[in-house]
Amino acid sequence: MTATRSADPGTAPGRATGLVEQHRPLPRVALSGLYVLGALAGVVLSAVTGFNVVLAVLYAVVLGTVAVYVASRSVEGSRKAFDRLVTSVVTTAFAVAMVPLVSLVWTVLSRGLKRLDAEFFTSSMLGVVGEGGGAYHAIMGTLVITAITAVISVPIGLLTALYLVEYGTGRLKRWITFLVDVMTGIPSIVAGLFAFALFALFFGPGVRMGIMGAIALSVLMIPVVVRSSEEVLKLVPNELREAAYALGVPKWRTIIKVVIPTAIAGLATAVTLAIARVVGETAPLLITVGIINGTNLDPFDGRMATLPVFAYYQLTQPGFPPQYAIDRAWTAALILIILVMALNVVARLISRFFAPKTGR
Repeated sequence: MTATRSADPGTAPGRATGLVEQHRPLPRVALSGLYVLGALAGVVLSAVTGFNVVLAVLYAVVLGTVAVYVASRSVEGSRKAFDRLVTSVVTTAFAVAMVPLVSLVWTVLSRGLKRLDAEFFTSSMLGVVGEGGGAYHAIMGTLVITAITAVISVPIGLLTALYLVEYGTGRLKRWITFLVDVMTGIPSIVAGLFAFALFALFFGPGVRMGIMGAIALSVLMIPVVVRSSEEVLKLVPNELREAAYALGVPKWRTIIKVVIPTAIAGLATAVTLAIARVVGETAPLLITVGIINGTNLDPFDGRMATLPVFAYYQLTQPGFPPQYAIDRAWTAALILIILVMALNVVARLISRFFAPKTGR
C-alpha cells in the first residue's frame, strides 16, 4: 500500500507537498469575470480592426478562454488549467450549436404567431384569395396520412426487429440487416418516386392519392422502427429469457409475456420518434399526394392536403398580395414544429412512466 504524505502546514500554497501538489482554487465569480473581460477585449479588438459580428464573437471567445486558462494556470496549476480550457471549449461549442436552433425557433415563432388563430384551425383555402383562410384541410390530411403510415410501419418494423433479435440467424439475418441499413439512408424523394411508380403501374401516370403518401412515408419509417426497436430488444437481459425457458415456457410465449413487457417503454419511444421523423416530410408528399384547397379525408380518392406541402405552396406560389400566403406558410411551419416537439415530449413521458421498475 502506498502512503500519501500530508501537506506541511508551513509550506506555501502552490508548492508541491509530498506526492500531492496543493493549489488554491479560483472562485467561480472570478473565472466568469475573467472570461467577460477577455470577451470585451475581443469585441474592442474587432471594433478597432473593422467591426464584424462573426469576428467579434470569434475574438471574444478566444480571448475569454485564454484569459481563463492563463489565470487558472498561474493560480491552480497546469492540470486544472487544462481542465478549464477543455470546459470552455466544450461550452463554447455547445453555445455555437444552439445559436441556429434558437434562431430558428425565434424566427418561426415571431412570424408564425400572426395567423395562429381559430380561423386557421377551422377553415380551408377553398374559395379564399388573399386574406383569411386556414389549414384545417392540411392538418387533417397530415393526421390521416401519418396514422395510416403508423398502421403500416409499426407492425412490420416491430415484427422485423423481433425476428432479428429472437429468431434470426445466418445469411437471412445478415441480408435483412443490410437491407434495413440501406433503407435508412434512402433519400425521401426516392421513396416518393417509388410509391408514385408503383401506383402508376395500376392507375396511370396522373394518379394522386393519400394512400400513396402513406406508402412513401412507410418506406422511410420502417427502417427507423426496426433499428430503434432492435436496440431496445437487445437491452432485455438474457437471464429473463433463460428463466422463462427453465420453467418450460415456449419461446413465443416468453417473447409475449417477458420480452415485450420489459421493453414496452423503449418500443413505444422508438415508434413515437419514428412518427416524428416522417410527419414533416415534404418531398414524397409533393409527388404522391399533391395539394388541394378543399378538405378530403378519403386517402383512396384523389388528392389530399398536408401541412408540409401546404407550407411549400403558400411560400412558393403566394399569389397577390403575397404577404397573407407567406404568413400562412410560417404558421403551418410553427404547427409542424409543435407537433414534432409534442411527439418528442410524449416519447420522454412514455420512457419515464412505463419503464420497468427495478427497485423493491
